[in-house]
Amino acid sequence: MPQEPEPEPGGGRAARRQQFAEAAREERPDLALLCLLLAAEADPALDEAGIDEAQIELDRLAGLLPYSPVGGPGAWARNLAELLGTRCGFGGSPADYRRLESSLLHEVLRRRRGLPILLSVVWMEVARRAGAPVYGLALPGHFVVGFGDPSGTHVLADPFAGGRLLTDEDAALLVAGATGGRPTAGMMAPADPLEIVLRVLNNIRAWAQARPEQSAVQLWALDLSLLLPSHPARLRHERAQLLVQRGEFLAGAAELEEYARVVEAVEPAGALAIRRQAAAARAILN
Repeated sequence: MPQEPEPEPGGGRAARRQQFAEAAREERPDLALLCLLLAAEADPALDEAGIDEAQIELDRLAGLLPYSPVGGPGAWARNLAELLGTRCGFGGSPADYRRLESSLLHEVLRRRRGLPILLSVVWMEVARRAGAPVYGLALPGHFVVGFGDPSGTHVLADPFAGGRLLTDEDAALLVAGATGGRPTAGMMAPADPLEIVLRVLNNIRAWAQARPEQSAVQLWALDLSLLLPSHPARLRHERAQLLVQRGEFLAGAAELEEYARVVEAVEPAGALAIRRQAAAARAILN
């Protein structure tokens, strides 16, 4: 995929970003739509028709599941594993972490490969359409899905491993491997759609940060993150620094100064340091 896509006629990118911002502020955000609008930033060829096709594919997969299977949460988990993991071949491997496509929903539906969180999005969206009591768990370093009541009878599954069923102790081992500690109540609580979208964007930012030639990808991931109703304030600082790194010194300096103004009340020393960064950026042009 090209780092710098050609400008789109008719303000296509601006229109999609407006749609993304509006979708993120819906009372019940559409997770699949948000992930597809996000993917369109990386792949401008993903137009409205392509987004509709991806939604239709999720509908089609949901239609292959039995309705309200006997056996409760465990039956839902096993049926999803058999359909998506075994019959359709959805899963992941370490190599998928090296591909931007692994974070783009339409590509995950096409390739049937992806990161744990995108595979979990497929599982959740297919299961939700079929009427399953499904939710996502944003465990540190590894996203999984749950079926049933998070605080009662439930079953966990790992879409990255083709739908392998997990016990709560298995989940605790995943957390221990990532953090060295035990799961907290927050880790075991269902993730809401906007938390999931922000985590997808964080993954994309991390992928791009490791590849300096992909700074444009990092920039659009930051831009979309900042369109979400809630986001870490530090992302504004990261965006300003990235602009400077890309040679957009005046724009970066202006954003640094704006960020300094925002944090000055709580971090006066930090605001001073940020203003020095802004002055240094402007000085490059002198």
